[in-house]
Amino acid sequence: MATTAQITGAWILIALYMGVILFFVIRGAMKIQNISDYAIGSIRFSPSAVALSLAASMTSAATFVINPGFIANFGISGVISYGLVLPLASMVSLAVLTKSFRKYGESVKALTLAQWIGERYHSRNYSIIMGFLGLLLLTFIVLIAVAVTQVLSQALNANPHYVLLGIVIFVFGYMMFGGANSMVYTNTIQAMIMVVVAIILLTSGFEHFSGGISQFMDKLRAIDPALTKPTNPASPLFRDYYEIIFAQIIVGIAIVVQPHIITKSLLLKSDKDVNRFLMVAIGTELLFFLVVFAGLYARLTFPDLTLAGETLKNDSIIPAYVVHIFANGHLAVIVGLVVVLGLLSAGLSTLEGLIQSLSTTITSDIIKPLTGKFFKSDRSMITLNKTVIVVLAFLTVTLSWEQISEPRLSVGIFAQNGVYAYFAAAFVPVIFGIFYKKMKAWVALAGSMTAITVHFSVYYLLPWMVNEFGFTFGFFTRYLEGPVRNPAIACSSAVVISTLVVLILISFTRDSAKKQKEA
Repeated sequence: MATTAQITGAWILIALYMGVILFFVIRGAMKIQNISDYAIGSIRFSPSAVALSLAASMTSAATFVINPGFIANFGISGVISYGLVLPLASMVSLAVLTKSFRKYGESVKALTLAQWIGERYHSRNYSIIMGFLGLLLLTFIVLIAVAVTQVLSQALNANPHYVLLGIVIFVFGYMMFGGANSMVYTNTIQAMIMVVVAIILLTSGFEHFSGGISQFMDKLRAIDPALTKPTNPASPLFRDYYEIIFAQIIVGIAIVVQPHIITKSLLLKSDKDVNRFLMVAIGTELLFFLVVFAGLYARLTFPDLTLAGETLKNDSIIPAYVVHIFANGHLAVIVGLVVVLGLLSAGLSTLEGLIQSLSTTITSDIIKPLTGKFFKSDRSMITLNKTVIVVLAFLTVTLSWEQISEPRLSVGIFAQNGVYAYFAAAFVPVIFGIFYKKMKAWVALAGSMTAITVHFSVYYLLPWMVNEFGFTFGFFTRYLEGPVRNPAIACSSAVVISTLVVLILISFTRDSAKKQKEA
């Protein structure tokens, strides 16, 4: 429970934070003349500012709030997976893909990932399909909303459902007007706060190292020996190296093709800015990803994962940890409020990017192509985009309410299932579209459809076959059992199989073309 001083300070902090955000929203909104300005901005930003914006939007409340909860539950195996393997794979992917994607994105003036795919393959239908698949990103919006709600409800001792309503009304409200112009401003500020908070969280448990690393590990081992092992067979996420390393490498490579990540490079005004952008973004990102280590501090603080006799849910472990350890003394309370601000920033920075990219996708890639004659002017497109944001806000509240009340282990599982399915489908058209100039639209589309089919088959159909009919799939069967399954397994399977399908189709079309020439 938060103290009176913490509650009062939190309210003051939130009021100041809202004031700063609204200042930059108004400033950014004054520059918006059309949907392009909303999507990619009309103001020239420094590459460092864009890089910090990317770091803030790519590293979300999932990294600062949800994932450390998994580490508190399952230990070192989670640190290896979420704190080392996933970040390194995603940073390498970001560095490789950014320059090529930006080059083509600039040439076709793409506002969204769906548009980029449509232009690359000269297929309006493909663009519309990717636009509809983009609706899966709503699951990630729900994750952020739930995570931020958990943080603020703990800091304010408030009913989480009322906090959820307040967050959604405020954030979705200002995103109706600010767009990319305000988002780079706010994300940059949020990223700087997150850097400070990342350092605070990473050093918050240093007293546990007073006797060295071995004593730290002994403390964890005393709670549960599985917490100190590189694999955790009892967990649903970190059972073996296939799950911890192979699956996360595939996910890390593919994760970059999310629209609010890969399209960020389009905010750069010159190619010479790219190297500086990548250096700042990657350095900041790696620091943020390490924050999951704080989950081990939380487990040492709550050995049986209970507080005041009540079991802590995965998504509330880090908020409870922050309120608990920064409760005594004026300085501690102030530091704790800064951490709350950082966790709030981690959530809102990504939430802003998702709202901006998803609303633009729905407006530009679904509604406009299907009803083009009704939305021709800049004013009508901007009005339509605002309406879409209102609908997204309603859906967010509805789905988040359920995840707060009755989560299945964590809202992180719910979000990963949706988001991973999306970027598994986007992986083939983006990767082959960048590096293979002769890629045909129908081949890329076959890859996307294969990815979606495989992902949801692995997550839903195969487990049903195992449970209902006793089917077995060799070593893979273990990933299909139990009430909670790892979306990374479904995603990595989808990416690998869809890539193989595309390579086979490319080989087949080459052979066919060669035979036609010879004939």
